[in-house]
Amino acid sequence: MSADYTVDYELSDADENIHNKWDNSLDPLVTVQPGDVVRFECRDALDRQITPESTADDLANASFDPVHPLTGPVAIEGAEPGDVLAVEFLDFEHKGWGYTGYMPGEMELGLLPEDFEEAGLHIWDLDDDVAHFVNGIEVPLDMFPGIAGVAPAANGAHNTLPPRDTGGNFDIKHLTKGSTLYLPIEVDGALFSTADCHAAQGDGEVCVTGIEAPMFVTARFDVLKDKSISQPELETMGPFTPTGADEPMYGTTGIADDLMEATKKAVRHMISHLEAERGLTRGEAYILCSAAVDLKISEVVDAPNWTVTAYLPESIFPE
Repeated sequence: MSADYTVDYELSDADENIHNKWDNSLDPLVTVQPGDVVRFECRDALDRQITPESTADDLANASFDPVHPLTGPVAIEGAEPGDVLAVEFLDFEHKGWGYTGYMPGEMELGLLPEDFEEAGLHIWDLDDDVAHFVNGIEVPLDMFPGIAGVAPAANGAHNTLPPRDTGGNFDIKHLTKGSTLYLPIEVDGALFSTADCHAAQGDGEVCVTGIEAPMFVTARFDVLKDKSISQPELETMGPFTPTGADEPMYGTTGIADDLMEATKKAVRHMISHLEAERGLTRGEAYILCSAAVDLKISEVVDAPNWTVTAYLPESIFPE
C-alpha cells in the first residue's frame, strides 16, 4: 500500500457484497464521506466459472446469465443528481492469474464470431509486471476496472453488459493507477460499484475478453458540485502504448465504408500477420489481439471509406 493514503473501508467479494444489475433501489453497503478511500475485492467477469484449471470447453459452457458480479454499491455523502462523482484509482492488486478467451461463434460475441466456430481459452500466469502467453510472448500489465459506474435514474434492474451514461461496462484501458474517472450522478448518494477487472487489454477488447482477473481495486471518492457532464469523462496518463513509451509497432489497416467493417478487416489482417510471421494459430492470434493490440480510428473524413488501424507492439515478443 502506498503511504499517501489510508484505506477507510474494505469490501470483500462475499455474496452479500455482490450484485449483478444496475438498480437505484439497492441499499448501499456503506456510506462514505468525500475524500474517503475504499478497497473493493472484485470477482472475475464470469463470477468464478473459470479457474486456472479451466479449458476452452469450460468457457464454451459458461453461463452468461448473469455475468459481471459488481462489488458495491457505495453511497457518497452529499452526492445529488446533477453533481459529478470523481473516482481516483489509487491501486490495483491481482491474484496471480487471469484468462482471455472467445466464445463459440454461434453465440455472436466478440468482433469476429463468424471466423471462430469453436471456443478458445488462454490461462495467463501474472507476475508483478507481465502476463505470460505462448512462445515466450509477454504482455505488460496495466490493470484497470472494466466496469465502474453509478446507479441510473431509471427505476428497475438494468443489464450490466452495455455501457451507459452513468458508466458501467466501458472497458477503457486507460483507467489505470493514478487516473480519475468522472461520472454524472443521477440518484442521491451516487451508488458506485465496480467489477470486471483486467490485468491488460488492447483497445478494442476484440475477442470479448481482456486479461480477465480477480483483483482488488482501491479508489478515493469526491463529489463535485461545480462540474456538469452528461456522460463519463476521465483524466489519465495512459499508458497509450503497451509499455508506456513510444516503441516500434506493426500496423494493419482496415478500409471500408463502414467503421465496424473496417475494424473487422484491420483485426483479420493482424491475425493473418501473427499467424504468418509469429507462428501463432489463428485462435492464439485472436486472443493476443484482444490483450495487446490497439485499434485506432485513423480517419473518418475521406468519404466514402474510413480507415481503422490495428497496432501490435513488437516489444512483447522474445528477442
